[in-house]
Amino acid sequence: MNDGLFLGEFVAQNESDQNPLKITILKIDPAKYVFKLLCASEQHGEKLTVKDWAQKFNLIAAINAGMYQTDELTSVGYMKHFQHINNPKMNSYKAVLAFNRIDRSVPPIQIIDRECQDYAALRSKYRTLFQGIRMISCDGRNVWKQQPDKWSTAAVGIDRDGNALFIFCQTPSSVHDLINALLALPLSIHNAMYLEGGPPASFYLAEGGVELKLRGSHNFDFAGPIPNVLGLAAK
Repeated sequence: MNDGLFLGEFVAQNESDQNPLKITILKIDPAKYVFKLLCASEQHGEKLTVKDWAQKFNLIAAINAGMYQTDELTSVGYMKHFQHINNPKMNSYKAVLAFNRIDRSVPPIQIIDRECQDYAALRSKYRTLFQGIRMISCDGRNVWKQQPDKWSTAAVGIDRDGNALFIFCQTPSSVHDLINALLALPLSIHNAMYLEGGPPASFYLAEGGVELKLRGSHNFDFAGPIPNVLGLAAK
């Protein structure tokens, strides 16, 4: 793909059954691309599919920006984009994705781990922040307990070189198994945050002659459009 953008498709072991995990990962050099948070609450309440979000706002890629409440607009956790506040309330989730930095004393994008980093000090250094469930802690541990339920998963990660990772596993799996698979892949992954699961989990990419349209699967219906997306654009 283009300079600073790398697409990988991996087949990994699924610990709970014999179906291999099919994992798609887009690695992004944050020095060469811009990350965007797009919210229906800031766009006249209009929800879109990830492809429509991408095409309307000239994005290279788009993925869920976390889970949302029953009003189908408000994030389940804290979500702020510049002056727009989608949800002002912090919940118990320990991971916060932060980007659009205010000064160069911090990385251009990071997942702040509220258990081992000073979130109160770091939050003032970024214009965009939103919460998610922690998958991999700052010390590289799988912190998601094993569970019987399986679903597709969208996630975001940061590797040890500071690259961002858009992660999509279409194969239904326990999140615990997916995390172990990610830790075993040659990604040098530092930490990761859960974005969405099941049919709402969506990922779209159109760049360099490649178009990917991935959507989750589970045993319940889903209408399609989503209210909040994490997008990627050229500088």
